[in-house]
Amino acid sequence: MLDFFTIFSKGGIVLWCFQGTGVTESFTGPVNALIRSVILQERSGNNSYTHDALSLKYKLDNEFELVFVVGFQKILTLTYVDKFIDDVQLHFRDRYKYMLEQKGARTLLSSCFAFEDDFKMLLCEAEESSKARGSTSMRSFNASLKSQKTVKSMIETKGGDKGKEQGGKKNKNAKKEGKGMEALNGTLCPVAPDDLSIHLIVFSPKRGAYGGMFWMLKGLVGSKSLSQEDMEPVLEKMRDHLIAKNVAAEIASQLCDSVAKKLEGKVMGTFTTVASTVKGALQDSLVQILQPKRRVDILRDVLEARSQRRPFVITFCGVNGVGKSTNLAKISFWLIENGFTVLIAACDTFRAGAVEQLRTHQRRLNSLHPPQDDRGRPVVQLYEKGYGKDAAGIAMEAITYARNQDFDVVLVDTAGRMQDNTPLMTALAKLIAVNMPDLVLFVGEALVGNEAVDQLVKFNQALADHSMSDKPRLIDGIVLTKFDTIDDKVGAAISMTYITGQPIVFVGTGQTYNDLRSLNARAVVGALMKA
Repeated sequence: MLDFFTIFSKGGIVLWCFQGTGVTESFTGPVNALIRSVILQERSGNNSYTHDALSLKYKLDNEFELVFVVGFQKILTLTYVDKFIDDVQLHFRDRYKYMLEQKGARTLLSSCFAFEDDFKMLLCEAEESSKARGSTSMRSFNASLKSQKTVKSMIETKGGDKGKEQGGKKNKNAKKEGKGMEALNGTLCPVAPDDLSIHLIVFSPKRGAYGGMFWMLKGLVGSKSLSQEDMEPVLEKMRDHLIAKNVAAEIASQLCDSVAKKLEGKVMGTFTTVASTVKGALQDSLVQILQPKRRVDILRDVLEARSQRRPFVITFCGVNGVGKSTNLAKISFWLIENGFTVLIAACDTFRAGAVEQLRTHQRRLNSLHPPQDDRGRPVVQLYEKGYGKDAAGIAMEAITYARNQDFDVVLVDTAGRMQDNTPLMTALAKLIAVNMPDLVLFVGEALVGNEAVDQLVKFNQALADHSMSDKPRLIDGIVLTKFDTIDDKVGAAISMTYITGQPIVFVGTGQTYNDLRSLNARAVVGALMKA
């Protein structure tokens, strides 16, 4: 019932693949989508991904730098897949350990991985095990342990618990004595401990003359593979730290889960702490998130639109009171400084004073930049039709006017609206669908945490729900306002970028027209990780 299973290196070399009977489409499309959208974007939290009609499950092997991916129709409920992919990973590692340890593209390309018989055997075992579990019938009451209980058995006897405790201790001691032994042909043989530093800590005496030396080894991982148990205490602290820095709680958990999957099984060097390793991996993930795959270059795009003799159109949207009009004016100033002419379309026909606010910005911007062309035309103009009119119609008229008058850029101001206001969200979706702007910017505050996620998810959902196209226009980028008021609590930047996959184009850092900056990803991550 599997469509495909593939094993490839993180360098992109396919080591082995299986394609199900009757499957005609290649697995490369779904796997490439998984790599671009999840693995490269550090979004490997729950190890699953959906591509069209397929569900994909994957597992990362960080010790040998491998990726295991299985694909099946998402209408199927295959309960054995998670265990099956684990079994395949362990079996493949054990069988080809020598070749994998050579680590090199040339070695992998010249190696032959004849894995089909092993794979079919593991698949058959997984399917049979799943059928056996599914056919288990429910026990009757007489066959259950509850039916054997009597009043006498429920009376606590003196010393009974103690006996159990002693028995438990014996069992635990037996388990400890068995640790470090391995069965070979029915005989127990000693094996090297897999975690030397932990053994040193466990068997050290008290923190005295010799215990102090062992205490220094606490948290060190001496050439061992990282496990989930090693990382859990550190990840818990990291999760709390991110939430305290204004990262949405759900996003913080997903980020930490992603780091755990990325590091699990990775072999650490001597005297490298778990905390420093996890922190380094988390920093890399955060920088990757803040530098998404899509880069917005407004100046280049405006020049390209000018060569096509049309204006470049940017629509601003967001909730009430976040500073849309103010930051629209800042972006107008930035565009004028770069030699472009701007037409502001006043499409907030709902809020009293919105048009007057934009007219004030227009006058101030023109006073700072006197007309420079032969016609003496102001570098920034306002297109408005008053209040209570159709915003989508005003935007369309403004774009036509800008094309006829050779304006370089049209900035469309829209009414602030809460993400739950259905009529206003429908009107926004209509404005975007009718006018098809080149860029849709969401303006949000840097002060919010969990609320940022809710706003962005519902804005995108509303734009999708109320669109008149099969491929609706969603948010293309983010303008983050009031960035100067939050000190090092910069988590909203991570939350917004993570949830949309879109870049933060500008951050507002003050009240003047000059207070507009590009986001420095490493500086933001440095502030976020600062204690």
